[in-house]
Amino acid sequence: MKVKLLLNGRERIFSVHANEYLLDTLRNHNILSVKKGCDASTCGVCTVLKDGKPILSCSMLTARCEGANITTVEGLQDEVNKFYEYFGQEGADQCGFCNPATALTVIAMKKHLKDPNPESILSYMVGNLCRCSGYVAQNKAIKKYLEDKS
Repeated sequence: MKVKLLLNGRERIFSVHANEYLLDTLRNHNILSVKKGCDASTCGVCTVLKDGKPILSCSMLTARCEGANITTVEGLQDEVNKFYEYFGQEGADQCGFCNPATALTVIAMKKHLKDPNPESILSYMVGNLCRCSGYVAQNKAIKKYLEDKS
């Protein structure tokens, strides 16, 4: 079947199987920032933005994305680099496997949450797991990024 979507601002048409997940479609087309972690919708490393909201691409059928706007870190490079600056400053960047999904989630959070507090930040980030850190440095970096109004 054919599925048309807007991928990182560019209209794309993909030939997919009816049971193919968005994660596999993206990786099959060299969008390798989207990671395959648990394959069970529990780790969050497959997160992409669908119409501006974080979703788990390992549990979203590509066919359900017909006409959607799908964004990966490749589509938000300037904003992702800005976020990564805070990650580096706080020493939050360890292995980097979860970084693309974390960046997308935080960028979406900045657009959707008005006046985020520590509880709302933690609630928004709950689906993004990091196996390397204790989250302290990450949370500091996220807080500083969210406070940056530029």
